[in-house]
Amino acid sequence: MSFRRPSAHCRTGVTKAHRRLEARGDICGGRFVAGVSGEQFALNEAVSARRSIRRKEPDGALISVSTADPLNLVGIVLPGTRVPVIPTNRILYRDGVPIAVLKAGQERYLVDLEKVAEWPAGKALIHLPVPPLLKAYLGRSA
Repeated sequence: MSFRRPSAHCRTGVTKAHRRLEARGDICGGRFVAGVSGEQFALNEAVSARRSIRRKEPDGALISVSTADPLNLVGIVLPGTRVPVIPTNRILYRDGVPIAVLKAGQERYLVDLEKVAEWPAGKALIHLPVPPLLKAYLGRSA
Protein backbone atom coordinates (compact mmCIF):
# COMPACT_ATOMS: atom_id res chain seq x y z
CA MET A 1 0.00 0.00 0.00
CA SER A 2 1.41 3.35 -0.95
CA PHE A 3 0.59 6.75 0.43
CA ARG A 4 -0.48 9.35 -2.09
CA ARG A 5 -0.73 13.02 -1.42
CA PRO A 6 -4.22 14.41 -2.10
CA SER A 7 -4.47 15.87 -5.55
CA ALA A 8 -4.81 19.60 -6.11
CA HIS A 9 -8.40 18.95 -7.20
CA CYS A 10 -9.23 17.32 -3.84
CA ARG A 11 -7.64 20.17 -1.88
CA THR A 12 -9.48 22.71 -4.03
CA GLY A 13 -12.79 21.01 -3.25
CA VAL A 14 -12.15 21.29 0.49
CA THR A 15 -11.13 24.92 0.11
CA LYS A 16 -14.29 25.66 -1.89
CA ALA A 17 -16.40 24.07 0.83
CA HIS A 18 -14.66 26.14 3.51
CA ARG A 19 -15.12 29.32 1.48
CA ARG A 20 -18.81 28.52 1.08
CA LEU A 21 -19.14 28.06 4.86
CA GLU A 22 -17.28 31.34 5.35
CA ALA A 23 -19.63 33.16 2.96
CA ARG A 24 -22.61 31.84 4.97
CA GLY A 25 -20.99 33.12 8.16
CA ASP A 26 -20.57 29.66 9.70
CA ILE A 27 -16.75 29.89 9.90
CA CYS A 28 -14.05 32.56 9.63
CA GLY A 29 -11.11 32.53 7.27
CA GLY A 30 -7.80 34.21 7.96
CA ARG A 31 -4.30 33.74 9.32
CA PHE A 32 -4.75 32.50 12.88
CA VAL A 33 -1.46 30.68 13.47
CA ALA A 34 1.67 32.66 12.59
CA GLY A 35 4.29 30.76 10.65
CA VAL A 36 1.83 28.31 9.10
CA SER A 37 1.21 28.81 5.41
CA GLY A 38 -2.03 28.27 3.56
CA GLU A 39 -5.58 29.29 4.20
CA GLN A 40 -6.82 28.77 7.73
CA PHE A 41 -10.42 28.47 8.89
CA ALA A 42 -11.98 28.37 12.34
CA LEU A 43 -15.40 28.42 13.96
CA ASN A 44 -16.59 31.90 14.92
CA GLU A 45 -16.63 30.86 18.60
CA ALA A 46 -13.00 29.74 18.39
CA VAL A 47 -11.94 33.07 16.90
CA SER A 48 -13.70 35.10 19.59
CA ALA A 49 -12.32 32.83 22.34
CA ARG A 50 -8.80 33.23 20.94
CA ARG A 51 -9.17 37.01 20.84
CA SER A 52 -10.36 37.12 24.45
CA ILE A 53 -7.39 35.00 25.54
CA ARG A 54 -5.00 37.26 23.64
CA ARG A 55 -6.34 40.31 25.53
CA LYS A 56 -6.09 38.55 28.91
CA GLU A 57 -3.15 39.39 31.16
CA PRO A 58 -0.77 36.46 31.84
CA ASP A 59 -1.58 34.81 35.17
CA GLY A 60 1.17 32.18 35.32
CA ALA A 61 -1.25 29.25 34.88
CA LEU A 62 0.51 25.91 34.33
CA ILE A 63 -1.10 23.44 31.94
CA SER A 64 0.35 20.00 31.24
CA VAL A 65 -0.67 18.08 28.11
CA SER A 66 0.33 14.76 26.62
CA THR A 67 2.58 14.90 23.58
CA ALA A 68 -0.11 12.83 21.84
CA ASP A 69 -2.50 15.81 22.25
CA PRO A 70 -3.09 18.00 19.18
CA LEU A 71 -1.92 20.94 21.33
CA ASN A 72 1.61 19.55 21.11
CA LEU A 73 2.98 22.17 18.73
CA VAL A 74 6.56 22.14 20.03
CA GLY A 75 8.91 21.57 17.11
CA ILE A 76 6.03 21.88 14.64
CA VAL A 77 4.75 25.44 14.87
CA LEU A 78 6.55 26.52 18.04
CA PRO A 79 10.34 26.64 18.20
CA GLY A 80 12.21 23.82 19.87
CA THR A 81 12.97 20.17 19.39
CA ARG A 82 9.98 18.01 18.65
CA VAL A 83 9.02 15.69 21.50
CA PRO A 84 8.09 12.11 20.49
CA VAL A 85 4.35 11.48 20.42
CA ILE A 86 4.05 8.98 23.26
CA PRO A 87 1.11 9.27 25.70
CA THR A 88 3.43 9.22 28.75
CA ASN A 89 5.53 12.13 27.44
CA ARG A 90 4.19 15.52 28.54
CA ILE A 91 4.68 19.21 27.79
CA LEU A 92 4.12 21.94 30.38
CA TYR A 93 2.86 25.33 29.25
CA ARG A 94 2.85 28.55 31.29
CA ASP A 95 0.60 31.21 29.82
CA GLY A 96 0.63 29.32 26.51
CA VAL A 97 4.43 29.10 26.27
CA PRO A 98 6.13 25.68 26.58
CA ILE A 99 8.46 25.71 29.58
CA ALA A 100 9.18 22.04 30.35
CA VAL A 101 9.04 18.55 28.88
CA LEU A 102 8.69 15.15 30.52
CA LYS A 103 10.29 12.61 28.18
CA ALA A 104 10.99 9.00 29.19
CA GLY A 105 10.41 9.97 32.83
CA GLN A 106 13.04 12.73 32.74
CA GLU A 107 12.13 16.40 33.24
CA ARG A 108 13.78 18.93 30.93
CA TYR A 109 13.21 22.65 31.30
CA LEU A 110 12.98 24.67 28.09
CA VAL A 111 13.40 28.02 29.89
CA ASP A 112 15.41 29.10 32.91
CA LEU A 113 13.25 28.88 36.01
CA GLU A 114 14.04 30.16 39.48
CA LYS A 115 14.62 27.37 41.99
CA VAL A 116 11.35 28.18 43.78
CA ALA A 117 9.43 27.82 40.49
CA GLU A 118 10.90 24.41 39.60
CA TRP A 119 8.94 22.49 42.25
CA PRO A 120 5.45 23.67 41.17
CA ALA A 121 6.43 23.25 37.51
CA GLY A 122 7.70 19.71 38.08
CA LYS A 123 4.60 18.83 40.07
CA ALA A 124 2.30 20.25 37.36
CA LEU A 125 4.26 18.39 34.68
CA ILE A 126 3.72 14.96 36.24
CA HIS A 127 0.34 15.56 37.89
CA LEU A 128 -2.62 14.45 35.81
CA PRO A 129 -5.89 16.21 36.68
CA VAL A 130 -8.80 14.00 37.69
CA PRO A 131 -11.86 14.58 35.46
CA PRO A 132 -14.87 16.05 37.35
CA LEU A 133 -17.06 12.99 36.67
CA LEU A 134 -14.42 10.69 38.12
CA LYS A 135 -14.02 12.97 41.15
CA ALA A 136 -17.78 12.76 41.75
CA TYR A 137 -17.64 8.96 41.44
CA LEU A 138 -14.76 8.78 43.89
CA GLY A 139 -16.60 11.05 46.31
CA ARG A 140 -14.21 14.00 46.02
CA SER A 141 -15.33 17.57 45.53
CA ALA A 142 -14.90 18.83 41.95
